[in-house]
Amino acid sequence: QVQLVESGGGLVQAGGSLRLSCTASGSIFSINAMAWYRQAPGKQRELVARITNGGSTNYAESVKGRFTISRASAKSPLYLQMNSLKPEDTAVYYCNLDGGRYSGTSYYPYNYWGQGTQVTVSS
Repeated sequence: QVQLVESGGGLVQAGGSLRLSCTASGSIFSINAMAWYRQAPGKQRELVARITNGGSTNYAESVKGRFTISRASAKSPLYLQMNSLKPEDTAVYYCNLDGGRYSGTSYYPYNYWGQGTQVTVSS
């Protein structure tokens, strides 16, 4: 099993910054990508930013230029630096890990979620 623990959420005024962290532990065989998602009240969960094992990143249009996803190495925490925050960024932010393991010639994918951390941006 893999555990993902997020931290760094909180209440901030519009225009402010927060940095979210996600620490993974447990039986991690390989990671294909890690990502941040968010879910606002009454809305579907949406992808915010994703980083592959090779370091490629992609962002939701709504956060491009304001948020930065990073991960220094395979054993480092995942971060989301959020600048110029807006009230519409208010949501629960979730860490996601996509990976898998080989057993012989068979590949078993897995996908894990953290418990989420609340980000509230006041106007």
